[in-house]
Amino acid sequence: MSGWPGRGLALLVAGTFFMENLDGTIIANAAPRIAESFGTAAVDVNVVMTAYLITLAVGIPASGWLAERWGARTVFCSAIAIFTLSSGLCAISVSLPMLTVMRVLQGLGGAMMVPVGRLVVLRATDRRDLVIAIAYLTWPGLLAPVLAPALGGLFVTYASWRWIFLVNLPLGAVCMVSALRMVRAGARPAGRARLDWAGFALTGAGLAAVILGMERLGDGAPALPSLILAVGFGLLAVAVIHLRRTAHPLLDLGTLRIRTYRATTLGGLIFRTMVSAAPFLLPLMFQVAFGWSPLRAGIVVIAVFVGNVGIKPLTTPLMRRFGFRPVLLASTAGLSATFVGCALVSGSTPLWITVPVLVASGIFRSTGFTAYNTLQFADVGREQMSAANTLAATGQQLAAGLGVAVGALILRLSGPAASALFDDSGNGAVGPYRVAFLVLAVLSCASCVEALRLDPDAGSAIRPTAA
Repeated sequence: MSGWPGRGLALLVAGTFFMENLDGTIIANAAPRIAESFGTAAVDVNVVMTAYLITLAVGIPASGWLAERWGARTVFCSAIAIFTLSSGLCAISVSLPMLTVMRVLQGLGGAMMVPVGRLVVLRATDRRDLVIAIAYLTWPGLLAPVLAPALGGLFVTYASWRWIFLVNLPLGAVCMVSALRMVRAGARPAGRARLDWAGFALTGAGLAAVILGMERLGDGAPALPSLILAVGFGLLAVAVIHLRRTAHPLLDLGTLRIRTYRATTLGGLIFRTMVSAAPFLLPLMFQVAFGWSPLRAGIVVIAVFVGNVGIKPLTTPLMRRFGFRPVLLASTAGLSATFVGCALVSGSTPLWITVPVLVASGIFRSTGFTAYNTLQFADVGREQMSAANTLAATGQQLAAGLGVAVGALILRLSGPAASALFDDSGNGAVGPYRVAFLVLAVLSCASCVEALRLDPDAGSAIRPTAA
């Protein structure tokens, strides 16, 4: 791996992924303190996380076109600048609406930053080096969720939640200098098609409406959120029709005809959605329901991500020995089981029980992510790579936004079920979290549908072989 010529650029892109992932994860542990600062409920702070992730999902489809139109170097460097500067603006926000708007601006930078960088790496990578490229792009970024809970707890406990955004300023400066030195200004292709504005408007508005409807569905009267959801799904249906008929669509749905790509994109959407809900729910449960301090909650949540990173050296041998399909199925089953485990722990549960459950959850999410990410581009041709990368990146960010929204929605709606199912011995705050994790355990199993339809030898062209 050390001799791969593309490692420098891949590590730079991984660094931007680290910065983006750190920012998306670290805020969860600070949610109660942010809510206290702005005089709102802790669960309402999820709008800050959701707005950021939705902006990523809405903006990413245009990132491929922007890179072709203005050049990857210009777009990549501009995205780093926007992301870094907006982080500073988040730090000086004086209200929840202002913080939300600044997070939207931050999301616009992130929407261009990682997808464009990843596209540059994928285009320059031969099929035989795909596993190595994915490893370089993934490994450093996994350190962000390991560090985020502890950093968030330290900042909130001993300084201020505003420092969770200030930490991006030096990281962004380093990435900017590196990008200016390493990313070459390539030639822009002639005759580039115009941006599919209709597809952009329909897709963006549909995604935003669906997430917003889910965000507000549990707030009280369901009429307006239900209407927003219906409008969102309607817009997405029209968007699909448009994307299939237009000559130069914003998102090329034709890549879904590739079986392995379809299975990892659709099944991975469900898997990633359920996984993304856990980092939102766990810190809230530990602080709001268990009464733990932000620092203690952050340190314990690290167990999830220790499992995530700790299993990485074994993921390639696992795929080599068993293949992609069994690894995907086992990862889903294991993740579902650990969600059940999260539902059963309480504030009085010994840490020697709670921590292994969280470590196991991190292990299964890590093996699942690695298998999905590697198999996704196994059968995609070089000429389809840009379209496949854009659609995949959109799905991944949509899953992250849906995860937070789904977690918050289940939490809001689970009160009656929690009262009927659990006796919290006077602490009624724990029950809704238990119901939420049980629902996540059931929904996680839905990702198995596409995996079961894969051929046993799926991904054999890139399957790691013994040295």
